[in-house]
Amino acid sequence: MIASWYDRQGAAADVLNVGELPDPQPGPGEVRVRVTISGVNPGDTKKRRGWLGSSMPFPLVIPHSDAAGVVDAVGDGVAAHRVGQRVWVYGAQSYRAFGTAAQYTVVPDHMAVPLPDHLSDELGASLGIPGVTAHRAVFADGPVDGRLVLVHGVLGGVGSLAAQLALWGGATVIGTVRRGADLDRVNPRTVSQAVALDSGDAAAAIRAYAPEGVNRIIEVSLSANADLDNAVTALDAVIAAYGTHADRTELPFWPLLFNNVTLRLLGSDDFPVAAKRQAARDLTAAAAVGALTVDIGDRFALSDIAKAHERVDAGGRGRVLVSVPH
Repeated sequence: MIASWYDRQGAAADVLNVGELPDPQPGPGEVRVRVTISGVNPGDTKKRRGWLGSSMPFPLVIPHSDAAGVVDAVGDGVAAHRVGQRVWVYGAQSYRAFGTAAQYTVVPDHMAVPLPDHLSDELGASLGIPGVTAHRAVFADGPVDGRLVLVHGVLGGVGSLAAQLALWGGATVIGTVRRGADLDRVNPRTVSQAVALDSGDAAAAIRAYAPEGVNRIIEVSLSANADLDNAVTALDAVIAAYGTHADRTELPFWPLLFNNVTLRLLGSDDFPVAAKRQAARDLTAAAAVGALTVDIGDRFALSDIAKAHERVDAGGRGRVLVSVPH
């Protein structure tokens, strides 16, 4: 098969190879997916770079955890009717060597999720890491029906899906953006109130809409927003944080304690299996009824995978996808 891989860490253009590797074969309880589109996430490029001092987990790594494609072979114990089924894939390179930047990937049966016929491969390849993270952030502490949910970075990959999932779950959503110039990009059908963090007193703007405070906060940068979060949380609120910009993040501890605020930290590779499976079911169900959309940024050929990684590392709007040839 044609695949991309690296056997050492470093800059994308220096370490990513594209060429022929042996076709993988599914083992017991596994399926093989003929990949059409591979999704690129910041976590994929961080692993490649050796972020936070991480080392090579395997001698050779095919990157990327997310994809869309078609099941073309199954291992023992997997129903034969799965062959030919369109699927979206998550977790392919989570504690595994061979991800989705290849013509074929092999994953446990439950990690290849049936993709309804009316949904695009582009959407399917965009659901994995950001969707599962967003789902855990929104629902890990119970239903959100009738709750006020504040989503920081509401235009981001996780934030946008978290806002849509919260609305799908019955919540009222408040969203923040970094700059006032971005407010017109926020979908008012999803976000009832949008607040720019550079426009004066953001806490007052949020409190004006939520005078009793918000019940859940989906947090993209705990170090940047800890004081703001403290100012807008309701009693017994939950802050679900999946990112920060300071390794040692300071918190207004006593005010949060007196409000009985729960701080939940989210690392998607290590979510409980049951939580990931529930996320996959809910993401598919929400997408099937039109409750989820994804902003696609740039799409690259597999031969240009280094450019795709560089685009993710540089930042920018929309999901980055890699088309896989057959």
